[in-house]
Amino acid sequence: MLTLSNSNSFYDEQENNKPYACQKPLEIYSVIDPLCPECWSLEPVLKKLQVQYGHYFTLRHFVSGSLESLNTYVPRKKGINTAEQIAEKWEKTASISGMSCDGDVWLENPISAPHKATLAIKAAELQGKQQGMKFLRKLRENLFLNKQNIGNDDVLLEIARSVNLDEDEFLSDLSSEATIKALRCDLKFSQEMDVTQIPTLIVFNDKTDDDGIKISGCYSYDVYVEILKEMSDVPLEPSPLPELEEFLSSYSFVATKEVSVVYQISCEEAEKRLKRLVLQQKVERVPVKYGTFWRYLPNR
Repeated sequence: MLTLSNSNSFYDEQENNKPYACQKPLEIYSVIDPLCPECWSLEPVLKKLQVQYGHYFTLRHFVSGSLESLNTYVPRKKGINTAEQIAEKWEKTASISGMSCDGDVWLENPISAPHKATLAIKAAELQGKQQGMKFLRKLRENLFLNKQNIGNDDVLLEIARSVNLDEDEFLSDLSSEATIKALRCDLKFSQEMDVTQIPTLIVFNDKTDDDGIKISGCYSYDVYVEILKEMSDVPLEPSPLPELEEFLSSYSFVATKEVSVVYQISCEEAEKRLKRLVLQQKVERVPVKYGTFWRYLPNR
């Protein structure tokens, strides 16, 4: 659903104390649940937007929900009563979207404390926006691909290590007042923006008092480009696509689906191009339950 969002009260508050100030004219606020497979399925589109139009916008993720629901065992949320039902929903989403998410995690290694995962995202962000983005990505990979319990402290600490966060600072921030305040800020934003579906993207023009445009659900890449153009005061010119190896070097670990969307080619063609790089020992193939991921091998 595309709607105009009346943003004034919360957005004005953000402007007065915004940690992500930037000269780029547009801002995209992405409202997500880290356990949501539909949010994960939007990753290819967001990557393409960042590659071609990232010089015009900043991206910030907000966690949606409520403090009560985040502390509720996930299989009882939103009318879903069993782990089997969640697993089935994940499998269906993966088969449609092309972004693998293994529903067996709910049968083999269910998420014990979903609220810890959300607090961990906010704790990582305290070490910098880019570090927070890397942590969120790795958190999702561990959940959707590796079937890890991302409510477990040891798993969260290992993810923090993998993206080079300061471990002591991360552990301290997991239960700090600053992290809890950041999460409450996210939940307040979600409520004030009347977010009723995830994922939801809200696009703002940082240089006007106009309301933002709210996009609830998942759409094709062209829809988001049109919205960016509508919200911009100046004509938007896309950056040329990088060479595939450069793209892989930048993102390190990507799905066939992500390459397909970014380069506007079929998954079959993407596989062919990636296999050539495997033969050159520049990437390695990582099979997952649905499709394939590819890991860049630096210094090869």
